[in-house]
Amino acid sequence: MSEFYFGDLTPGTFVINVIKEKEWGIGQVQSSINNKITINFENVGKKTINPREVELKIIKINETN
Repeated sequence: MSEFYFGDLTPGTFVINVIKEKEWGIGQVQSSINNKITINFENVGKKTINPREVELKIIKINETN
């Protein structure tokens, strides 16, 4: 199970799918309503998931100026 509160999954948050990390790539949360999170992953496009069933990890993306 994930180590964060589902309320942390706000639009703009970057995540990875811990189980299929290499396959799905980095994702950015598009919307979060109840137990449905829509995430746009770089390798598989948009996925609507239940965060209670898919293990996500919040990541920080380093911005360069």
